[in-house]
Amino acid sequence: MCTCHSTITATALFLAAHEGSTGPAWCTMANHFHLNTPLLESVGMSKLVGTTVYLKMENSQPSGSFKIRGIGHLCQQMVRQSKGVVCASGGNAGMAAAYAARKMGVPATIVVPSSSPQLVVQRLQDQGATVKITGKVWDDANAEALRLAETEGLTYVPPFDHPLLWQGHGSMITEVAASLGPGVKPGAVLLSVGGGGLLCGVIQGLKDVGWTDVPIVAMETVGAHCFNAAVKAGRLVTLDDITSEAKCLGAKTVCKKAFEYSQCNELTIISELVTDQQALHAVQTFLDEERVLVEMACGAALAAVYSGLIRRLQDEGLLPTLLGPLLVIVCGGSSVDMEQLTNLKHKLQT
Repeated sequence: MCTCHSTITATALFLAAHEGSTGPAWCTMANHFHLNTPLLESVGMSKLVGTTVYLKMENSQPSGSFKIRGIGHLCQQMVRQSKGVVCASGGNAGMAAAYAARKMGVPATIVVPSSSPQLVVQRLQDQGATVKITGKVWDDANAEALRLAETEGLTYVPPFDHPLLWQGHGSMITEVAASLGPGVKPGAVLLSVGGGGLLCGVIQGLKDVGWTDVPIVAMETVGAHCFNAAVKAGRLVTLDDITSEAKCLGAKTVCKKAFEYSQCNELTIISELVTDQQALHAVQTFLDEERVLVEMACGAALAAVYSGLIRRLQDEGLLPTLLGPLLVIVCGGSSVDMEQLTNLKHKLQT
């Protein structure tokens, strides 16, 4: 069912839910856990695509990625009297849940798959979280998180599939609209898709500011392409395995809402794939040009520019030849450092 017109702002929902409540200080929207991140112009990327490219720098969030917007928003509403939170994550959702829990003074248990780098485990522990390693991919870790929520009485924090997450993530588009000013809107939005939380959040934000006619280019890597597989099949698809090195894109099934949006005639969502090598090249080029290190999952979106894919979409008539400013969501990532980057280069370029 298409739900493109069911628009309600996160602020309105929050105020309605808390009208007359006298909760602790962190329960106010003014004290949300995320930052208003910079919107930067990229001269190098603009030159490549022939239009102004704006970078929404979600890598500068306190948890390292956009995830703190939605997870912080959800925790503010659901975790007041909790015994603790539990979240399954390849890294970024767990970091956001651990950060929010620490700020709220509640315990956090983060379940990660064995594919998560050691530096992710260490950073989660640095946030005060208890880390449990279960299974090979996120889906395995999530089954354990759900079991712990049931048996231990913990509050389950979903990493991508919940309306409160999408409302929180939508705030980044509200910020972009304020930064660009009245009368200016993007020609397209470029983002990465894992489980679909960022996609749903961006759509929520586009609805909030009246930009539902702006096309979205949704990027995945081959081997972590559950959204692209669903779009092509016309139904939800569960991948047999995650074979991409972009482990933070590693949900085997995209969330139902993201798939429903892909079938909605009132939205334009273009699903595209890049290889791990293209995503890695994008990470390296972005580091050289913008002096910012992001993980492979974010590299999938950046690769759309660096690999010439945006130009191809224009040539094919899927995007206008005269394209307005391109908005790239730099979703960030906490699971990368120079050692990890070197290992990826060795693995993918030999």
